[in-house]
Amino acid sequence: MTEFIDLVLLGMLAMTALGVVFLKDLFTVVMLFGIYSFLSALIFVNLDAVDVAFTEAAVGAGISTVLMVGTLALTGRQEKVSEHKTLLPLLVVVATGAALIYGTLDMPPFGNPDNPVHQHVALRYIQDSPQEIGLPNMVTSVLASYRGFDTLGETAVVFAAAIGVLSLLGLPKREQAAIESGLESHLVLKVVAKIIIPLIILFALYVQFHGDYGPGGGFQAGVIAAAAIILYTLVFGLPLAMQVVQPGLLKALAALGVLIYAGTGVASFFLGGNFLDYNVLASDPVAGQHVGIILIELGVGITVFAAMLSIFYAFASKAERKNIQ
Repeated sequence: MTEFIDLVLLGMLAMTALGVVFLKDLFTVVMLFGIYSFLSALIFVNLDAVDVAFTEAAVGAGISTVLMVGTLALTGRQEKVSEHKTLLPLLVVVATGAALIYGTLDMPPFGNPDNPVHQHVALRYIQDSPQEIGLPNMVTSVLASYRGFDTLGETAVVFAAAIGVLSLLGLPKREQAAIESGLESHLVLKVVAKIIIPLIILFALYVQFHGDYGPGGGFQAGVIAAAAIILYTLVFGLPLAMQVVQPGLLKALAALGVLIYAGTGVASFFLGGNFLDYNVLASDPVAGQHVGIILIELGVGITVFAAMLSIFYAFASKAERKNIQ
């Protein structure tokens, strides 16, 4: 039954991809991309990769869709007709696809317990992480502790991406966001938003501090919290949103999150351990792991929240100014 569900979802993914290729309405294409991400999240759930599914749903089907719609407000929703011939690109894509399919012929059987991936570090994580890290969610143990350097690099990449986008678009100051926007005449939406937004933020806090015990963590929590402020912006307008969460504050928070993460590693270094060795953060090594993971996940959540919301502010302000002009 599981394989049948995978085949159905893969078929739907293929149809969605074909729609993206052939449609010329870019707004429809963006919506299809959101559907594609949601279908991918369902596949991950079916594969018991709930943490990955959570991230794909929050980022791919959520924030990314909003940011691409914001981009369309600057570029237009109709794809320009290409003057180049499509034969050569088609041949390149077919050749690349054939090479990828050929490469899969040497892959071990799916789900075989004797596959190399199950005989390397996975066994150690499964057997030793309950004693060394003490967290029920093994994914958090791997990402936040065993592979803490990788996650620090990913956090720095998110921070760098925000810097890149803001360098191109600029982050508006609060006094510059004087353009009236939002859905002022939609009373029902405003009432519903006032009810839903606190619940979204509460859920983000739950995901942030419950990632040790279930799916979630700083990355997903940061995206969900940013989505709450984005919803507030869409309903009540950019000027009010920038009064609630100021752009200058977002700049500081984006850097603060990275500093919290790296600072946790420096603290463990000065306490006699290695960089990002949380064992020395408390008298008991397992308790130290808990303290360290909570701190670095908090840093990830702060940076992701600030980066995502800063990018949205940049796109939204540019789009509004273009509409006024």
